[in-house]
Amino acid sequence: MLMAHPAVLTDLIAQYEALQAVQAGEGGLEAQQRFADVSYTLCVATGTRDVDAALIAARHQLPGARVQDDSLLSAEAA
Repeated sequence: MLMAHPAVLTDLIAQYEALQAVQAGEGGLEAQQRFADVSYTLCVATGTRDVDAALIAARHQLPGARVQDDSLLSAEAA
């Protein structure tokens, strides 16, 4: 499987978090579409189908991530 560059993942996570904050306020149609686009791109970049799983996968692929700590993932597998 191809893996996205950590810089790309970092940027996508930052965009997602910023747009999520806008959505919590009064996000217009353009912000909603951008949020959907970034969510989709995160899923594609990480090979997942759910944005929550995509965020976990992206964070695990970043430098400094504790790859041995899969506690967040093992709860889903159970």
